[in-house]
Amino acid sequence: MKKVFKLLLNLIPRPLLIRLSYLVRPFVAFFLRGDTYTDPIDGKSFRQFLSYGYEKIRPNVLSPSTLSLERHRLFWLYLKNETQFFKAKLKVLHFAPEQAFLKRFKKLSNLEYTTTDLNSPIADVKADICNLPFADNSFDFIICNHVLEHIPNHLQAMREIYRVLVPNGTAILQVPYDRNRVTTFEDDTITDPKERAKVFGQYDHVRVYGMDFFETLKTIGFNVEAVDYTSALTEEEINKYRLPKGELLPICKK
Repeated sequence: MKKVFKLLLNLIPRPLLIRLSYLVRPFVAFFLRGDTYTDPIDGKSFRQFLSYGYEKIRPNVLSPSTLSLERHRLFWLYLKNETQFFKAKLKVLHFAPEQAFLKRFKKLSNLEYTTTDLNSPIADVKADICNLPFADNSFDFIICNHVLEHIPNHLQAMREIYRVLVPNGTAILQVPYDRNRVTTFEDDTITDPKERAKVFGQYDHVRVYGMDFFETLKTIGFNVEAVDYTSALTEEEINKYRLPKGELLPICKK
């Protein structure tokens, strides 16, 4: 099963995968129903989650119902428990909107919610993150999860996010990072998808972030807090929700 998932992820273009997942998801969720693990996003429980990964397969991480991964469930819990995201009137910009969040966020009457991506079939606005079609100081809250590692000029992307965020606004900019790596590694001579997968962890990634990612955000102008939200949860909760223990959320303020 793990090999099948890896093959599909690497062979099928992401926009088509998104469309196919809508068809397959209900059947997989029904087959795996149980009470061992719970997806906090929709409250549904399963006997196990699915495996996932482009290069390194992670077992028991993909929720059959929302298709959320560890990082999505951690993000959701942080939003729900530690912010006013679900209550305050906010203008929100969401890059590359994840299926786990899209419909739920759209239904929130307190949000003026805009999604954007260059290629995603479920985004509202087709736009380049390095040249956004939005005015300065347009959004109160920006979500950008696992996008920057795909962007060659990620510093320009960060500057654009900073530009369209209102003063005192919040941007949560998750990326995959190697906590054992001090500095970010990138090499633009690596263009072969197979080689990129070996070096960067995924065929369409262009760098491996190190712990200097948080300092890089500060150079753009953000005030950055690296939040380990799992430290506020019990071991039982971390295991039941299948969360990435110790992962740091980059909470950025302008």
